[in-house]
Amino acid sequence: MAREKARTAALLAGPEEVEAQFYEALQQGDIAKLMAVWADDDEVVCVHPGGPRLIGAAAIRASFEAIFANGAILVQPDKVHRVHSLSCAVHHLLERVAVTGTDGPGTAFVIATNVFLKTAQGWRLVAHHASPGSEHEPLDIGEPPSTLH
Repeated sequence: MAREKARTAALLAGPEEVEAQFYEALQQGDIAKLMAVWADDDEVVCVHPGGPRLIGAAAIRASFEAIFANGAILVQPDKVHRVHSLSCAVHHLLERVAVTGTDGPGTAFVIATNVFLKTAQGWRLVAHHASPGSEHEPLDIGEPPSTLH
């Protein structure tokens, strides 16, 4: 039943709402809610910071189940840069992750890209690629180019 509700929420949402549901699922350690935002496609892909490329829902689910075994991920998306078309959206953002180190609580920074496609089931996540950031918040350098190349 929980999966049905999560899937219904994803069906009606745009990419921003799907992304919000993704981060809520991480914060709650909710695997059903997390997997509901992914496209039903064998080619979905996920890369965790410093990790290998995971292809397919089964591999992605297994990786998040292992992560959630240690608890929810206290992550906040920030500084989202969005590029949208009629059927595709790419969001590049900074993830602020609450961590506890030897010096006590702190923040780790992750640079992430989320790719969404508009499918027959509504907007869905097809790729999440996260890379380790620096120990300090990265600075935005320069203005974005007006053309791609």
